[in-house]
Amino acid sequence: MSLLIVGSTGTLGRQIVRKALDEGFQVKCLVRNIRKAVFLKEWGAELVYADLSIPETIPLTLNGVTAIIDASTTRAPNRYSAKEVDLYGKIALIKAAEIAQVERFICFSILNADKYPSVPLMTFKSRTEAILKSSNLNYTIFTLHGFFQGLISQYAIPILDEKSVWITKEATKVAYIDTQDVASFVIRSLSMPYLENLKLPLVGICSWTTLDIIQLCEKLSGKKSKVAMVPITLLKVLRKLTSLSLWSWNISERLAFTETLINNLTPSICMKYIYNIFQLHSDDNSSLDNYLNEYFSRILKKLQELNTLNNPNEVSF
Repeated sequence: MSLLIVGSTGTLGRQIVRKALDEGFQVKCLVRNIRKAVFLKEWGAELVYADLSIPETIPLTLNGVTAIIDASTTRAPNRYSAKEVDLYGKIALIKAAEIAQVERFICFSILNADKYPSVPLMTFKSRTEAILKSSNLNYTIFTLHGFFQGLISQYAIPILDEKSVWITKEATKVAYIDTQDVASFVIRSLSMPYLENLKLPLVGICSWTTLDIIQLCEKLSGKKSKVAMVPITLLKVLRKLTSLSLWSWNISERLAFTETLINNLTPSICMKYIYNIFQLHSDDNSSLDNYLNEYFSRILKKLQELNTLNNPNEVSF
């Protein structure tokens, strides 16, 4: 089976590429910048140029492709560019896949995206889902909630650098999952035809509040965090103010997305049936405790080594 992976240099995409190659798949990576994707070629993937915002570049990349895994999204500087990629670009990819008679189309959405039409990214995801469902493609849509990897820049690094961590007072829980585990589910689904034309959640077994994560980071790093509380009402005011001008649209959308996560009561999704479908056990996947423990252990070890190099005459007892 020949795979075309879109968004292959991203946090999730690169894990999917690695897993697919490890499982023996022939992998093509659709990339806009060949130089930035050289590491994928070194892994054994074939690089093909295309840009979702330029639809005419897409069809040639589908030559000989059996399945598409679309893990792409954009953090564009303005709403227009985001719409060009996350909506029109995805529509162009789906249409091209239909013409090329691709056998399987796998993509990702956000949990409960259809409930938040005021957030542009959510709207783009919902509309893309609808278009894919109405196509003649055999699809599988995986809905996600949050990644372990995103917590590093949001909490771990600021705590290590003794910088402020901005949080809200609301204690909403998020079911984070490791991108490596997502990649395992996705690649495994390619050999499961009974998952065609389904929408499935992929979330972590445990849900965490912001304060839970901060306390865990403090425990593992040995450092006290500098927590700055932001009321949800202030987020709403900032969102309205930042939506007034083109240059601040990106800020507005980020705030809207934050507000959505805060207000989104995590549904009691039982992942047990997902594990049963995939013939996996929850113990096979990563826990947030272990993930962050490995991260802090590695970073603190490097800091200790740097300290030793900078202070060679220092003796510890």
